Parts: sequence; structure tokens; C-alpha cells
Amino acid sequence: MIRPELRPTLRLAVPVILAELGWMSMGLVDTIMVGPLGPSAIGAVGVGNSLHLGFAIFGMGLLLGLDTLVSQAYGARDLALGRRWLATGIRLALLSTVPLVAILLAVHAAIPVFGFNAETMTLLQGYYLVVIWSTPFLLLYAAFRRYLQSTHHVAPVMFALVSANVVNALANWVCIYGRLGMPALGVTGAAWATFVSRVYMSGLLAGAVWWADRATWRLAARRPSAEAPPPDDGAPARPHAPETPHRAAAMPGATSVRRLVELGLPAASTVTAEVGVFALATALAGRLEPVATASHQIALNIAAVAFMIPLGLASAGAVRVGNAVGARDPRGAAAAGWTVIALGVAFMLFSGLLFVVIPQTLIGFFTRDAEVLALGSSLLLIAAVFQLFDGLQGVITGTLRGLGDTRTPMVTNLGAHWLVGLPVGYSLCFVSGWGAAGLWWGLSVGLILAGGILLTVWARSVRHYQRTGRI
Repeated sequence: MIRPELRPTLRLAVPVILAELGWMSMGLVDTIMVGPLGPSAIGAVGVGNSLHLGFAIFGMGLLLGLDTLVSQAYGARDLALGRRWLATGIRLALLSTVPLVAILLAVHAAIPVFGFNAETMTLLQGYYLVVIWSTPFLLLYAAFRRYLQSTHHVAPVMFALVSANVVNALANWVCIYGRLGMPALGVTGAAWATFVSRVYMSGLLAGAVWWADRATWRLAARRPSAEAPPPDDGAPARPHAPETPHRAAAMPGATSVRRLVELGLPAASTVTAEVGVFALATALAGRLEPVATASHQIALNIAAVAFMIPLGLASAGAVRVGNAVGARDPRGAAAAGWTVIALGVAFMLFSGLLFVVIPQTLIGFFTRDAEVLALGSSLLLIAAVFQLFDGLQGVITGTLRGLGDTRTPMVTNLGAHWLVGLPVGYSLCFVSGWGAAGLWWGLSVGLILAGGILLTVWARSVRHYQRTGRI
């Protein structure tokens, strides 16, 4: 069942994974390039990015419904419907910008009351204020990306993020240290580099969507839906059938912001629950001494890089499962889901092994500070414990999204991370006196619980779909 699905899944997943790695490496580049400025600079960049993404990720998550709606339309060969969903996604991105920026500005004003280390707080305020203004470009980028991935145009996404890293690195070099006649802005310069790279990404993907429309959608619009050219990436082919699951979404008024929010709101809550708990953990670590803050941030960056592989697989799984659902192929949906789950498990076991065998080598890419090396390495050993479950919950969130289920991951993540993991971590860190290690053990408990629950839910859901033909 898995073997026939492996090649088309990898053909879609590899560029998406490279794109996720490109996305993550932008934060890594910022952290590495401010490293010579000291632990306080590393902590400020880490906390600033976490605070921003902890809120901005909600707006990006609202657009995750495009994975379901566009991929199912694509699987059913209704290409014009997919383009209308993109227009709806752009409207939602722009509508979300105003309240999100207002919230982010309120958070900036509240930074002094969070209890951060004084040196870290001063650098954080300057960094965070600049990064806020990249929010609208980040949301537009998310809308364009979800559309391109769902229609199997993944190469532009990969290119945008890889090239954006070059733009970000050059802008960091110029702005942080004052090159090419620019003043040396330090940590704030890293924020301006992030702003420039996000403007670049959204503009590039807008051009890629225009190009994809010329190459595919205009051709399809001149043909009846049943005669639309089939995808070339292994998406399931079938005769046209008006009863397909996406047809309900094609009825008058259904291609609306409301429908997208119905799917995207639970998905956004899921992503925000997980990213937010790590962001809050980072904010809590910012209350510790600079060495603990820097160690937490570096170890978290490394663990986050490993997570980009299951995150990319989750996006590929959402598209492949959604294509199969649109084509009314329960067996294909099951094969697509189990394939990406198996790939995610294999990689996370490998990354966990690396965290055990070479933790100091990995931390050493960021700093040579002896105290940070020692504490950061101990945190990576804890990360090795939760790698498998982190990968499971990440990938399965995507496969369930392909089935149209965004509520179950939301409830699971909220309960596992916020009601269990974070309280345990806070207690171990500040009450029991375990420091940063206590935060990480709490995060581990939440991830293990979420991974186990979602695996059970996926197995039951896909069995039901295969048996009844209904989601």
C-alpha cells in the first residue's frame, strides 16, 4: 500500500521540506550572525522571533484551510474553484493583518512587565518593533504558498525560501555590522534584514502564482472540468463526477471567507497552541540568566530544524490525502497518510539519535561559550526523548487536515500542551528549581501525549473512511 505512494509523495514532499528548512534557517541565520554580540543578543533575537510568531502564526494558520479546499478541488479537477479559493485566502490575509498588528503593538508596549533580564529586554524592544511590520507580507506569503503547494507547484516555494536566505544573510551583514556605508544597527539590524526578506518572499510567490495561472489555470478554463489536464505529480485521476466532496464547497456563496475560516480557525488554533507554548516557554526562559536564555534558544532552534522535516511531510500529506478525497479514493487517502507518517517517524528517530551522539557539536555551530555549550547539550538530550512524538503529532495534523478534520488536532494540542505540558514545565522550572531543563521536560510530556492521541485518531478516521466511503 505504501510503496506505490512513496515516489509521488517524495516528489511533492522534498521541495516542501527544503522550503520549510529555508524558512527555519532564516531564524538560525539571525541567531548565528548576532552570536558575536553575546548571549543577550542571542536571547533577544530568539525571544523576539518567538513573541512575533506566537501571534502571527495564528493568521498564517487561518490560511491552512486552503490545503483542504484547494487540494480537494485540484483532485476533482475543478481548477477554477481552486483559483477562487486563492482569492478568498488573499482577502482573509489582508483582513487578519489589522487586528494582528494591533495585538503585536500591545505586546510590545507590555514587554517591560514581562520580567525579562534587563540587558535582554533593551535589545528585544528594538528588534520586536521592527519585526511587527513584516506581518502583512508574512500572511500574503502564507496564502500564496498554500495555493502553490496544493496545486503541486512546489518548486517556486522552495526557490523563494532558499533565495530569501541569501537576501537575509546579506541584509544581516549590512545592517548588523554596518557595511556598505550603512550604520551598525546591531540586533535591530537583524530585524530589518528579516523585514526585507519577508517582503521579498511574498513578492516572489505572487509572481509564481501569476506564472502558474498562465501555465495551468488559463488552459484549464478553456476546457470542461472533466477534460482538464491531469496533474503530473501522481495525483489520482478519475472521470468527472459531480458528487465529489468538493462539490458542496462549489455551491453559491461557499467560496467565502467564512468557509475558509471554518476550516482554518481550528487549524490556526492547533498551530498557535503548539508554537505558542514554545513561544511562552522561550519568554519564561527570558526571565532566567542570559546563559540559560541563550542555551534554551539555541537548543530550540536545533530541535525546530529537525521538526521542519515532519512539518514539510505534513504539508505534503495534507495535499496528497486531499487529492485522494477529491477523487473519492479512500484507499489512496490511507496510503498517502501512512506513507508520510512512516517517513516522519524514520527521520525523527534519526534526529533523536544525533541529539544523543553529538549534542556539543550541534550547539557549537552557534557559540563557543563553555556554559552555553554545557547547558545547551543537556537540553538536546531531553529533546531526543520527544523527537518521535513531535514528528508524529506534526505529520498527523497534516494528514487529518487532508481529510478535512482540523478540530481534533486543535483540541488535542490545546489539552496536551497548555493543560499538561506547560504547567508541568513551569512547576519544574520555577517551583522545583530545575531551570531551563524543567521547561523542556514539561514540553516533552505535552508532545508525547499529543503524538499518542493523534496517532490513535488518524488510525480510526482512515479506517472509517475506507469502510464507509464517508469522512
